[in-house]
Amino acid sequence: MDNFSIAENFSLLAKLMDIHGENTFKSKTYAIAAFNIEKLPTQLKETSKDQLYTIRGINTSVVKKVTEILETGSLTELNELIAKTPHGIIEMLNIKGLGPKKINIIWKKLEIESLGELLYACLENRLMKLTGFGEKTQKNIQEAISFYQFNKDFFLYAEVETVFEQINFYLKKLFGDEKVQVTGAFKKQEPVIEELEFVVLATNEEVKPKFQTAQPPELIEETKVSLLYKLKTGLKLRLFTGNTTIGRRLFFTSSSTQFVESIKKEFPHVDLSKCMYKTEEAIFEKAGIPFIPSYLRDSSLHFDKIKTNSTKEIITQSDIKGIIHSHSNWSDGANTIEEMADALIKKGFKYLVISDHSKAAFYANGLLEDRIVDQHKQIDALNSKLSPFKIFKSIECDILNDGSLDYSNEILSSFDLIIASIHSNLKMTEEKAMHRLLNAITNPHVSILGHLTGRLLLSRNGYPIDHKIIIDACAKHNVVIELNANPRRLDIDWKHIEYALDKGVLISINPDAHSIEGCNDIKYGVLVAQKTGLTKEQNLSSFNLAQFENFLSNQRKKIISL
Repeated sequence: MDNFSIAENFSLLAKLMDIHGENTFKSKTYAIAAFNIEKLPTQLKETSKDQLYTIRGINTSVVKKVTEILETGSLTELNELIAKTPHGIIEMLNIKGLGPKKINIIWKKLEIESLGELLYACLENRLMKLTGFGEKTQKNIQEAISFYQFNKDFFLYAEVETVFEQINFYLKKLFGDEKVQVTGAFKKQEPVIEELEFVVLATNEEVKPKFQTAQPPELIEETKVSLLYKLKTGLKLRLFTGNTTIGRRLFFTSSSTQFVESIKKEFPHVDLSKCMYKTEEAIFEKAGIPFIPSYLRDSSLHFDKIKTNSTKEIITQSDIKGIIHSHSNWSDGANTIEEMADALIKKGFKYLVISDHSKAAFYANGLLEDRIVDQHKQIDALNSKLSPFKIFKSIECDILNDGSLDYSNEILSSFDLIIASIHSNLKMTEEKAMHRLLNAITNPHVSILGHLTGRLLLSRNGYPIDHKIIIDACAKHNVVIELNANPRRLDIDWKHIEYALDKGVLISINPDAHSIEGCNDIKYGVLVAQKTGLTKEQNLSSFNLAQFENFLSNQRKKIISL
């Protein structure tokens, strides 16, 4: 069991203890343990018991429970609490704005034990009568429940990826490598996925017996040409079945309707009604155009751009030369700056941009002015030691309520690069959000606009903005727009990148890494960027060291000219 899973056990234990009104001191101890365990640079399963006692936030009680989890795979005290807690109460923990103490009040005072009951209670204004709630809180809870229920059958691409290889291997073992191909949303590299889809060259009658195992998945839908199963994880698995040639079926199931219609219109001699195509490539050969991968067949790009642009130019993960936007243990990161630099050097990266939180982010140990000076001294020393690899001085600077930045111009000038982001008061009108963002964009110190809408996929809607106006402003003021590669963000949304590229705005695929492992999230940013046709020349983090330094030099000219 990895650190993340162990931390989840402690986090849930702490929350359930609070819901049941148990010892507050103990629940806080377990919550702190969860926070610290998740950020550890080494796995607990590789740590000796004696070393466990030396870890910050882990006392004797926590060590015993960690040992139990590592030895048995579960936690007795947690299992007992889960057993005496209604499922609906545990599910309420997924609702933004509902902490354990509020859930305790809802459960004990109103005897509500499910989300359906809670939503109905909101509609009847029953929560407003409870101490510590009020009209605004009730409205927020109602909206959060609706959002959760709409999205609960969806999964992040990164979550599906963790089980894809296992399912792919299993299906190919059952039916043969040449008879199984992934298709649909996963093949199109969608950020959010409802179903994992495969084309299987076998009939329903041949497929169904293979799934009659000791713990069979639930068959929830059957047509003449498909089977839809629900796995134990909740993920839906759709199999497009039949013994016709695979090419045509792959083409239709991994292309948008708009794309298929464009092919029919532009190339009427390509008869897509026939099952003559053994591969997808054969369809494009018949049309007389280069093969267009499925990730571009779900794109907002105009069809004429897709069919003429060479996919060889589209960005790949190997094109990323530096890690921009990363956090160290100076703020809320898990690793030291040197640890992160050493890891990146081994992976072949040329530079690292350290962008710890600014002082307004007190909850993330944001840097006060005196700590900035100390950090910059450390970076200078590391640059002397690690050359030619280079570490750049940056900050993820909070955009305050009025659109101003978190530091004076003098402090801002001490950095090589400013990433400006909104982290507070996210429940804004479009007018308020636009005011804050546009004010920040006009500040000459700002080089990159971070996670544009503040969204968390499947968890939190971003604040409303007019993307075109923001992009136009970035074009005018030479501000780069971040494609935050964290699989829970992927913000800016890929559907708006085409407009940014048309306006000459640079994109920067950044991991927003809070650990060495977090740098690997670059992969998800690249996958979603490919859907837009983004090239390495249009991505800041693909710049080599000399190009990146030239970019920074031009940014400094922007400040001097004002």
